[in-house]
Amino acid sequence: MGQALMNFWGDTGFANITGGQIIMMMVSFVLLFLAIKKGFEPLLLVPIAFGMLLANLPVAGVMDAPVYQLADSRIAHSLNMEGNLLQLVADEAGKAVVLQDLTLHIEKIGGLLYYLFQGDHLGIFPPLIFLGVGAMTDFGPLIANPKSLLLGAAAQFGIYVTFAGAIFLGFTAQEASAIGIIGGADGPTAIFLASKLAPQKLGAIAVAAYSYMALVPVIQPPIMRALTTKKERQIKMQQLRNVSKLEKIIFPIVVTVLVALIVPPATALVGMLMLGNLFRESGAVGRLTDTAQNALMNIVTIFLGVTVGATASAEYFLQPETLKIIFLGVIAFGFGTAAGVVLAKLMNKLSGGTINPLIGSAGVSAVPMAARVSQVEGQKADPTNFLLMHAMGPNVAGVIGSAVSAGVLLSLFQ
Repeated sequence: MGQALMNFWGDTGFANITGGQIIMMMVSFVLLFLAIKKGFEPLLLVPIAFGMLLANLPVAGVMDAPVYQLADSRIAHSLNMEGNLLQLVADEAGKAVVLQDLTLHIEKIGGLLYYLFQGDHLGIFPPLIFLGVGAMTDFGPLIANPKSLLLGAAAQFGIYVTFAGAIFLGFTAQEASAIGIIGGADGPTAIFLASKLAPQKLGAIAVAAYSYMALVPVIQPPIMRALTTKKERQIKMQQLRNVSKLEKIIFPIVVTVLVALIVPPATALVGMLMLGNLFRESGAVGRLTDTAQNALMNIVTIFLGVTVGATASAEYFLQPETLKIIFLGVIAFGFGTAAGVVLAKLMNKLSGGTINPLIGSAGVSAVPMAARVSQVEGQKADPTNFLLMHAMGPNVAGVIGSAVSAGVLLSLFQ
């Protein structure tokens, strides 16, 4: 009886917990507090924080990979790029030669979140998120004010500054590309790029990107206020022109074709974004629009959030390189926000004082969070100021810009 009790105790989490797991669990509690009590983007932070908690519960095994076994264990074997097990033998020269594919038998099933995580790893979830974002977003402000594209492009500056910083800190070009994209404040794009260029860094990059997205209302305002005067923040902008339905239908088709021809690797993200928007604007597929906006978006957000959080296990997350990625992510986000505001200030000067520089910060692609922050900061300076629709133009441009930047980096370094 005593031995049975000892065995039971040895199998519990209490007997197997580590200091690192306790630290990560505390981090997850802080994120849950920020999401639930403070209201910092709970739709993102709650699943991410809970996924982090699940991954760091000892012995739970929610992210354990499956274990495979060969019928003949004496055969040397390895995994090829596609994950197929190959039989290897040595020829007369001592070099390994592939003879044939081998059949695998699963000895142990993997954890639930391991299988859901394949949607991140294989780049499936990010384009689906873009489909939902497109179906939920009105591109009218961007079409009505094409100059917004410049602000969206300026906010991508943080990506390339951080790319250079990551190279300086010793990361490879592929890893630096995946880290730099955090500056676009676009979690799905960060996951999409990291899964292709730096899968070994996917966990840290994904957690950093989504955490900073959720903390947009905390990170951006100090930068916005530091770079603008109260008089600039009080500027009221003229109402945007009405955009016709035909323009809204043509826009996603034209953008898809242009992006696919210029930056083919960005087609999956931009194409799904524009497909979702075409659902919305065509008015002919109400059921598909509703599904993309609600059911599909919510389901994928849950899966993506929980699995992103689950990559933050103590074993992999509490490493010096992870801290570097977290630091570089802040730099990327800060430079992206600042670049958008500075360009908006310049455009304001050139236009004779008709552009509120606050909308430049919305050039990062956290839709619609960044646009809401511009609105809130504008109303703090003048309660009668309404910048939301003006900020949505750069915000939408930022989504397109971050996807195009990801395509450029894929073209250069894949």
